[in-house]
Amino acid sequence: MRTRITLHRLAAGLAFVIGAMAVFAGGQVLLGQVPDYYVIDWLPIYNFTLGVVSALFASVVIWKAGRLAWPAATVIFGLHAVVMLVLLTAYRQVVAVDSLRAMTIRLVAWAVILILLLAARRKSP
Repeated sequence: MRTRITLHRLAAGLAFVIGAMAVFAGGQVLLGQVPDYYVIDWLPIYNFTLGVVSALFASVVIWKAGRLAWPAATVIFGLHAVVMLVLLTAYRQVVAVDSLRAMTIRLVAWAVILILLLAARRKSP
């Protein structure tokens, strides 16, 4: 039982950190601090919104080991995967390397979160 709680708390901490990073990055652009490369109009809004959802909702339900923990993590990972596919296909010629790097980091972080949640499920009595 203790291991299960620890796994959920690790996953929640990671969800909070990765969400806060997205809020910070997306928020800077939304507040007018535009980087020196082309910014796809909708991407900072997406990053900010999913960052808020990750930091303020997903991290909380994961911390509490709520029944929405697995669905929330799965949906967030899925949304990031879809956005990455869109960036690599429809925006391939204009997307900034920094945007691809940030999305890759988010995908890896949420994959780790899903693995931690799966491990916690297997530790359940």
